[in-house]
Amino acid sequence: MIFSTSKGLILKKNVLFLVAGIVVVILMTYGFFRGGFGISSGRVSTITIDKTNGVQLLVDGKPYLIKGACYNPVPIGKDYEYNFWGDPNKPWLADGKLMRQMGVNTVRFYRAGKNPDEVKQVLNDLHGKFGIRVLMGSYLGFWNWPPPNYSDEAFREKVRTEVLEMVRLYKDSPAVLMWVLGNENNYSFDQNVQRWSSDAIDALSDAESQRKEKARIYYAFVNSLARDIKKSDSKHPVAMGVGEVASLDLAKPVCPDIDALGMIAYRGPTFGNLFRQVKQKFDLPVVMIEWGADSYNAYRREPDEEAQAEFLKLQWQDIERNAAGKKGVGNSLGGTFFEWNDEWWKGNENLPYTWSVQETAAHWYNAAYYYDAQAAERLNMNEEWWGAVALDPTHKFKGMDGRVPKKSYFVLKGLWTKK
Repeated sequence: MIFSTSKGLILKKNVLFLVAGIVVVILMTYGFFRGGFGISSGRVSTITIDKTNGVQLLVDGKPYLIKGACYNPVPIGKDYEYNFWGDPNKPWLADGKLMRQMGVNTVRFYRAGKNPDEVKQVLNDLHGKFGIRVLMGSYLGFWNWPPPNYSDEAFREKVRTEVLEMVRLYKDSPAVLMWVLGNENNYSFDQNVQRWSSDAIDALSDAESQRKEKARIYYAFVNSLARDIKKSDSKHPVAMGVGEVASLDLAKPVCPDIDALGMIAYRGPTFGNLFRQVKQKFDLPVVMIEWGADSYNAYRREPDEEAQAEFLKLQWQDIERNAAGKKGVGNSLGGTFFEWNDEWWKGNENLPYTWSVQETAAHWYNAAYYYDAQAAERLNMNEEWWGAVALDPTHKFKGMDGRVPKKSYFVLKGLWTKK
């Protein structure tokens, strides 16, 4: 339309302002000013678990299947103590872009950083720019030195203070999806890792009685943490991280306040009867918080991206098959594979000079990973090769090691984006 009078020009200008205003509102509503279409606002969502028809994780009432990665972007030459939260190169921005293209909607953090402002920046960036939510975790002091003692009241209260402070600091972040308490802490009584005890426990007549008592003490403690968390945060479920299913029957009577199990399992290309075992032993929803395969063939002594990609594909298909509405048990909420990128320090964590070399020596054995189960000395699990993304020190990007997606990245991308 052409306006030929001054009144017409004024009218045209007013119409343009009105249209522009409407467009701005639409763009803000759909998230264009927060890093792209579909990225949600800064409002804290309500996360619930619905058990009406199978088990579903709901974000503001909408089904949400966790498609995620364990995330700890340690650069070459550093170890687990490196504070990536405060890294001026902001690796989560480059990784977040790759993750979003892959279809990742969730990352798992094993623990929060020590500086709350740094942590909030990472959470805000991941969610605001890429729509990625987070499982916020705590080790519950498991790797402390001296080792943890969950029968000691002073130790329990120290851990409780730390966990509740984490919740207080980050419960209002729109990025938080769920709290995860513990990792493989049950191995302290199921497999004698980081052993602990007390005079009362030692006085019990046999090893099995001692194991059961330690399980009762530990699981009751985790439940008390969940109960305390819910007093201050009603919007996020609480999951308990466990390794395998050995003592879940002992956890059930003392864990009424746990909303989901964060399950860690490495059973090869599928999880076998794991989802049914959980239903029979505890009947809680399952988030697979660790699963995956390494990309080095210890038998042939060479990288093997094909085998890793095939295992991750089959593992994810098993996780998805057991989600609500599928053909499996119906208690799966999705999962976070281990892990986003390779970590070069893990083979010799006490020898810093080795952290700049990706070691090819295997560190433990798992016959279920049959592609290299015939490796010499029955060692076929290569700790430094679990990433779906490799690190390249020869091609730096904005001060960071180059990111090189492996075949497993593209296989999961195809499954998660249907492309």
